This record gives sequence, C-alpha cells and structure tokens, in this order.
Amino acid sequence: MIESVNYYWRLFATGFSFFAFGVGGLFLRGLIFPALNYFSSKGHQKRQRAQLSVHYSFYIFIGLMHRLGVMTYEINGLEKLNRPGQLILANHPTLIDIVFIISRIPYANCIVKESLWRNPYIKGAVTNAGYISNGDSEKMINECVAYLKAGGTLIIFPESTRTVPGQDYKFQRGAAHIALRANTVITPVTLYCSPSTLTKQEKWYQIPNHRFHLAMRVGNDMVLDSFLEIEPKTIAVRRFNRYLQDYFSQQRDEVEWKMN
Repeated sequence: MIESVNYYWRLFATGFSFFAFGVGGLFLRGLIFPALNYFSSKGHQKRQRAQLSVHYSFYIFIGLMHRLGVMTYEINGLEKLNRPGQLILANHPTLIDIVFIISRIPYANCIVKESLWRNPYIKGAVTNAGYISNGDSEKMINECVAYLKAGGTLIIFPESTRTVPGQDYKFQRGAAHIALRANTVITPVTLYCSPSTLTKQEKWYQIPNHRFHLAMRVGNDMVLDSFLEIEPKTIAVRRFNRYLQDYFSQQRDEVEWKMN
C-alpha cells in the first residue's frame, strides 16, 4: 500500500515538475527576458544575464524535483567547472541532463535542436541566452569555436541525442572537430542515472518503481597535444572521437559498478 501511494505521488510530482518547467519558461520569455533586455544595452551583457536567469531557473527546477521526492543526485568534481573558454563534453542518459549541468554553471552555452526555436516554452531561453542551433552543421561548428575562443563556456553532448540504454556509445564527430579547432580546455563530465528513466524511448509518465538517482562526475582535463599533431585533420578528428567514446564507456562502466 505504501509503495503504491509513493508511486502515484512521484507520478504526480513528475507531472507537476514538468508543468512548472513549462510555466517557468513562459515566465522567463514574457517577463524576465524583456525586463533584462530593457536594462541591458550591450548584446554580450544581455546574453550573460539571460544565461544567468536560465541557470537559476534550472537550479530551482532540479531542487523542486529533489524536494518532491522524484530524484536524488550527487556531484563529484564541481570545482573543475566554471572556467573561461571551457568545453564541457558529457554523455546524455536522460532528458534533464542539460538542465542539471546548467543548474551548476552560471554562464554556459550549449547546442540545441533547431526545432526548439519554435517551442513556446523554450524559445525565450534559447534565443536570449544565445544558444547555438544544430540546423547548419558548418555554421554550428564555426559558432562554437568562436564562442570558446572568446572565453565562453560551452556544453556539448557528443552523441547529439540521448543514449539508448544497453547500447554502445555512437558519438558524432562534431564535438571532436570543435575541440581540436578551438584547442581550449576540454573537460569531460560523466552522467549516470539509476534506475534508467527519461530516456528517448520513454514518456515522462513512465517512471521507475522508486525515485531515480543522477550522479555527475567531472573528470580531469583532456590533453589534446598528441591529436593536434596528427595530419590530416580528418584523421585526428576520427581518432579523438574514438578516444572520447572509449573514455565515456570506461567511465560509465566504473560508475555502474560502484552504484550497483
């Protein structure tokens, strides 16, 4: 009986959390961003203030899910983040990965689906915070490299989409290409969710039998010297991409062993 009550409470709490997320997105778009833009004269200043607003709203959202008993979480190595010109590469097991990471980084950019520019709940955030569209791959890469070289912090999921549970990683080469062209600080972040939930194959209401735990481990910076020496660059990108896949596979295995 208690387990049944707990399940239906978490189902309600999950739905309420995503409802609050949508309302928050409309609130930012309709009130917060217009006010920030009114009092900000410079484009860079507008973008930073918008990113900070998104950061705080995501922090509140994660806190809400935690308080309602939907999830628990842990973070190891947070002190390694929040550095200028930092490229954060992360795996992508759940729907809320980007929300979780941005909730810990005050000023961060990321790559988002082109379709989100038409989403009424997300549109305000992606446009005002200056997030980068994946609509044109060449333009996307150029914008990412320029943003990093200008000292911005950028988050990328090399998979480009959420991980399929039980399958090997299949990274796109865009992240490796950006990393080698920008030649900046590369910091890997490994995420692990147990039990698996909010994957690409699951609806929001297909919740696990108990609250899920999201673990984030920030690794040491990656050294690019050996890859930068490789010619032609297409081979360097291919080898670094393979290196990333192997790294995240090993990290996932280690985290799974410790958590299970």
